[in-house]
Amino acid sequence: MLVKVLHNGNCSKSNAVLEYLDENGVPFEIINIVEDPLSVLELKTLLKKLNQSVFHIIRKEEKLYLENYAGKDHSEEEWLQILSENPSLIQRPILIKGSVAMLGRPIENVKFFIEK
Repeated sequence: MLVKVLHNGNCSKSNAVLEYLDENGVPFEIINIVEDPLSVLELKTLLKKLNQSVFHIIRKEEKLYLENYAGKDHSEEEWLQILSENPSLIQRPILIKGSVAMLGRPIENVKFFIEK
C-alpha cells in the first residue's frame, strides 16, 4: 500500500524516514507541507487519522512557536488556522496509510507502521 509522507525537506528526521522507506522498497508519495500547506479541512482529516488533537502535532520547540504562540491560549480551531498558515509548526514527518496516520518518529515506529 502506498504511504503518503507529510514532509519538510529541511527536517533531518523527515529526510531519514524517506531514506528508510526508499531503502526498504516501500512505495511512498511525498507531500511537501511547506510548498503546499494543508488547509484547515485537510488538517482536520489528518487529525482524525492520527486519532489526536491538534495540540499533538504542534512543534513547541520551534522558534516561531516560542516567539509568537508560547503561553497563549488558542482554541483548536485557531490552532488549525495557525498551522495551515505556518506549516513549519507541524510535527514531521507524518505517515498516512489508508485511514490511519502516525508521527514518523522515532524511526522504529515507522517499521511497525509499515508492516502493520
